[in-house]
Amino acid sequence: MECVSNKHVFIFMFCLVFLTPLVCSQLYYNFYNRTCPNLNKIVKDNILSAIANDSRIAASLLRLHFHDCFVNGCDGSVLLDDTDTLKGEKNALPNKNSIRGFDVIDKIKSDLENACPSTVSCADILTLAARDAVYQSKGPFWAVPLGRRDGTTASESDANNLPSPFEPLENITAKFISKGLEKKDVAVLSGAHTFGFAQCFTFKPRLFDFGGSGKSDPSLDSSLLQNLQKVCPNQADSDSNLAPLDPVTTNTFDNTYYKNVLSNSGLLQSDQALLGDNTTSALVTNYSKWPILFFRDFAVSVEKMGRIGILAGQQGQIRKNCRAVN
Repeated sequence: MECVSNKHVFIFMFCLVFLTPLVCSQLYYNFYNRTCPNLNKIVKDNILSAIANDSRIAASLLRLHFHDCFVNGCDGSVLLDDTDTLKGEKNALPNKNSIRGFDVIDKIKSDLENACPSTVSCADILTLAARDAVYQSKGPFWAVPLGRRDGTTASESDANNLPSPFEPLENITAKFISKGLEKKDVAVLSGAHTFGFAQCFTFKPRLFDFGGSGKSDPSLDSSLLQNLQKVCPNQADSDSNLAPLDPVTTNTFDNTYYKNVLSNSGLLQSDQALLGDNTTSALVTNYSKWPILFFRDFAVSVEKMGRIGILAGQQGQIRKNCRAVN
């Protein structure tokens, strides 16, 4: 009888517990082992190079994966450029002048096309890139089931309905639930704000006109408030200025985000809102104390997110160019 490693037993059990049988049959951890054996190395090398050139890019790639999966599912639709017949997602309000990292995905795709032409989907590349971006920023590593195929459509209107930092927690939670996720996933995936930056317009109302009051958000730490008002003065030309989501360990994926929220230093209104719900507040407290718990739950939640609305088998296509349908 052939021996079965502990790793494969864990993967099998993970599949039974967290994945539906249909998804288990569509995505495989060894999907490209024979057809593109250097896949993981090519992705890893490109991510290391990208982070060395731009420390912000790791958080941007994870955000790009999120914005892909929440619109049309994890099908690489966020990567598509506009054409005469296709209205892409890049110009939707939550994405325009905001999402980035397309050049990194293009480079990985080019290298893979040289190594194993017409084999690896852009959707799988984006999923792997997000995982490696987190891991290379000192975050958790998780096994990525592969076999996604690329979509041939995009939806600017759906992209305009992405979860927003201006929305109440109830609305954000409802959007997560509509994608097959849970309230717990809201708290866990919000932990992605432990690295990266946000543009001033995403939180400026907290600084000068919270809830239309003409005053700052009283829950915001006073020292942080003063610093942010210097970075984001109350004028329109500061809207695109950047502030770190986590000013303590800005480029490191860790649990400091949750400590910030507990000390009223969450940058976005949606961050601080996590304390207003018993379930998410308890998770914030636990993750602030136990980084290993956060890492474990984040790996589960982001892997679950990576299965939203996937195309597999004969669905979709394998794009030669991530920016355009074949």
